[in-house]
Amino acid sequence: MNIILADETATLALGAALAPCMSSGLVVYLDGDLGAGKTTMVRGLLRTLGDTSPVKSPTYTLVEIHAISGLNFYHFDFYRFNNPEEYLDAGLDEYFDGKGVCLVEWPARAEPYLPAPDLVIRLAVDGVGRVGDVQARSPRGERCLTNFVPPAVRPSSSPPPA
Repeated sequence: MNIILADETATLALGAALAPCMSSGLVVYLDGDLGAGKTTMVRGLLRTLGDTSPVKSPTYTLVEIHAISGLNFYHFDFYRFNNPEEYLDAGLDEYFDGKGVCLVEWPARAEPYLPAPDLVIRLAVDGVGRVGDVQARSPRGERCLTNFVPPAVRPSSSPPPA
């Protein structure tokens, strides 16, 4: 399902719309070029769930942990990996034990070692805005999207065509 994200507020709203379906064991791949809004979307999700801590890209730390109402969210960024074995060397596989929610930026850089995703969210720059594509890849992901309501698209401020 493609979703038009006109600006940062819309990208935050996409994260907010996904928040209700987050549950232990969910693995979410976040794909998109640099600056496409992956971390912004995660920020919207975590803020909606009540996290008030800073939400920054874990590019240098590899993982940022956010504990919300007894549920751990593990936000990964594998952009800096030069080869997939760095994932194993870092010991990050222990986070994928089914007890938290794993939000993974740049998952292709750790394949084939990552578990399969339940959801894949692709963000792409499209003109001055973004386009989001949300796909279920497992029964758990399908259940998640059953009640997913995409953020409303704000009408353009451009005049209608003549």
